[in-house]
Amino acid sequence: MEMTKYKVIIVDDNEANLKIARSMLKEYYEVYPASSGARLFELMERILPDLILLDIEMPGMDGYDVIKKLKSESSFKTIPVIFLTAKTDQDSEIEGLGLGAIDYILKPFSAPLLRRRIENHILIAEQRKEIQSHNDYLKMEVDRKSFQVEALQNTMLMAVTEMVEFRDGNTGGHIDRTQRYLKVLLEEIMKEGIYADITKDWDVNLIVASSPLHDVGKIAIADAILNKPGKLTEEEFEVMKKHVDYGVEAISRIEKYSNDYQFLHFSKTIAATHHEKWNGTGYPSGLAGDEIPLEGRLMAIADVYDALISVRPYKKPLTTEVAESIINDGRGTHFDPVLVDVFNNVADKFAEIADSIDWGKVE
Repeated sequence: MEMTKYKVIIVDDNEANLKIARSMLKEYYEVYPASSGARLFELMERILPDLILLDIEMPGMDGYDVIKKLKSESSFKTIPVIFLTAKTDQDSEIEGLGLGAIDYILKPFSAPLLRRRIENHILIAEQRKEIQSHNDYLKMEVDRKSFQVEALQNTMLMAVTEMVEFRDGNTGGHIDRTQRYLKVLLEEIMKEGIYADITKDWDVNLIVASSPLHDVGKIAIADAILNKPGKLTEEEFEVMKKHVDYGVEAISRIEKYSNDYQFLHFSKTIAATHHEKWNGTGYPSGLAGDEIPLEGRLMAIADVYDALISVRPYKKPLTTEVAESIINDGRGTHFDPVLVDVFNNVADKFAEIADSIDWGKVE
């Protein structure tokens, strides 16, 4: 079986030089002559060479112009180019190599030297292709493994959050809805450039994905309190508030066995601070104003809004209009006033999410 020959294009305005070079190489390569730079690019519309032999001194488009154009086009820039020239000054050689040529052969040249140079550079180019192909394969494998790990993490995350919702029979769909509210708020502040100094490196999808762990600490709260069919006493509420500390502790333990630090950082920050209030009367740390991380201030609005529009054993769901009014009443006391203004811009989207609840299917 005859092996496919590598393709070489020779570019020279001198017909005799083209014939000489072709006769030297035709036994070993598929050789295509081009009498000018323009002719080279016409030829390359149907033939993609493995290497180009390029004369420098040509009328119109000289060799330097040709290689600049080759290196500027993604389809051609990796093709090896060897300059053929009668110039012997060092500056010309440096200029050619600086423009991307891989070698510089002086005329007149011997057939063995020309063939050996071509052979070496095609071999190097093929090795580079193999290395790039291998790197591409490795990257694909890394991406595939990363996707599998991410999918597993998301599955485990949803299993944990569903367990929380299963135990807390009062909050059906709460996690899904708060995620959606949070995404709406995040997209709005990103669009408007609000708190841009804080959010410039944020990945909205990552923060939204991390938010379901905000109430994970409820797993440690006794059923008698978690599912009490009525309002909690002061003592019971103090116990309930500990779910924040339990959640932070649980996420901290997960951090010890995970490399996904950014994801868990957002999860822990949201879990730790979404019950803080702008005026410092929240829990567990009594943070106030900008002391409260932005993630927690955003989640506070999403969390409270959903609690207001949701049914509880001790209350009926409030309308979205009433919930919107209560959020506004908390402007500057419970909530960051800037974020309340953001909320008002997207309150209709919150209402759409809230109106999707089918209370006949929520226990």
